[in-house]
Amino acid sequence: MLLAAATLVFLCILAGRFLIIRKTRKSSLNIPPGSFGWPIFGETVQFLGSNRDGKAGSFVKQRMDKYKSPVFRTCLMGEKVAVLCGPAGNKFLFGNENKLVHVWWPSSTRKLLENCLSTSVGDEAKRTRKMMSHFVSPDALMRLYIKTVDLITQQHINTHWQGKEALKVFPVVKLYTFELACRLFMRLEDSEHIGKLAALFSIFLKGVISIPINFPGTRFHQALWATRAVREELVMIVKERRAALEQKRASPSQDLLSHLLASPDEDGKFMSEMEIVNNILLLLFAGHDTSSVAITLLIKTLAELPQVYANVLREQNEIALSKGEGEFLNWEDIQKMKYSWNVMCEVMRQWPPVMGAFREALVDIQYAGYDIPKGWKLYWSPASTHADPSFFPDTETFDPSRFEGAGPIPFSYVPFGGGPRMCFGKEYARVEILVFLHNIINKFRWTLQIPNEKIIYDPMPTPVQGLPVSLEELHRSASSS
Repeated sequence: MLLAAATLVFLCILAGRFLIIRKTRKSSLNIPPGSFGWPIFGETVQFLGSNRDGKAGSFVKQRMDKYKSPVFRTCLMGEKVAVLCGPAGNKFLFGNENKLVHVWWPSSTRKLLENCLSTSVGDEAKRTRKMMSHFVSPDALMRLYIKTVDLITQQHINTHWQGKEALKVFPVVKLYTFELACRLFMRLEDSEHIGKLAALFSIFLKGVISIPINFPGTRFHQALWATRAVREELVMIVKERRAALEQKRASPSQDLLSHLLASPDEDGKFMSEMEIVNNILLLLFAGHDTSSVAITLLIKTLAELPQVYANVLREQNEIALSKGEGEFLNWEDIQKMKYSWNVMCEVMRQWPPVMGAFREALVDIQYAGYDIPKGWKLYWSPASTHADPSFFPDTETFDPSRFEGAGPIPFSYVPFGGGPRMCFGKEYARVEILVFLHNIINKFRWTLQIPNEKIIYDPMPTPVQGLPVSLEELHRSASSS
């Protein structure tokens, strides 16, 4: 009895000393300025709310202005977060991947995507990235895909745009980018099947960055249901393709799905069926949603700026006139679209398709004179530099010339991220966007039915009414005049 009492007293003393040491250590840290907000929820509601109010990066900008610091603290999704601002913050995070930090996603994202390239870290992420990037590299696009992308784009426009006097751009473009990803990555051709998957993906996207409350009626609950349904469809597709490969009815090199099934990594290990499903899910997500908003906002911008439209049309028309009847675009044509891509870059500067991303501190970090404890999450946001007049003077002015010559200073323009985690589909997105632009601008002129339509971030920039436009079909003779 006395021994038990003595032991209890001893443990209490140890616990007290531990708390004193912990408190002393905590008080000795020079953590960044800021506020953790409310218990548990922190400032999550303000963070998500500012995006849905259509104020790109306002959450970060307001706190940058308030704290006058290159880094501030907050609490998002129940986690202590240090937000690093400016090119120096971007460079620090991109340059220290797998050294001081590694990728981290909120609980809602991890639960929906499960184990895939975006959520994996270290050597596993490197191996997966190497296997998947083989099919979206510039070499693969140059040799294999541009003709197919051009063909699919023409078929889409003939089906969904031709003969229409008006349409809503965003939902139609979402269908285009999703169909393109399905056909390129999985050779999925059935339009009804693609439409079914696309509808489920729209529900899934709404819950990717959300409060992970699994209760009927919440975005997260609906997203979980939709993701399970998508996985069931993808599992069947994977099994059918495996059987086709075994029976020599499919080629190991015909698309990404066959490649992942037939090819081991550098250690001789094959991906499991569920790993393949998760990574195909990721590619369908990443390969169509960001491109959809980029193309939609490009269409909006060209309608609002007649001189920019005329310059893009002139460049694209010259390329069209250089092609023979029925001749498809090639890699050299894409390289000629310099002004068109500068316009797209300026669109993405004003409306970054991705609002930011998270990392996790692997060790105690000292940055800009502040202490960021191990386990804290770190966040970077393109809007913190894209809308900063220090790097982009007259930020409200649309100016494609910003991207001529050497372009913006390093780490100030980051729509695709940077470092080892830079979007490996960047070149695929460039080809997808430019091929679509080439085909659409040589066939139509369009006007906005709702001028100054509001853009909200949910979680990506989206016109609230879907960007309805009136269409006027052009003929080659008219467009070349």
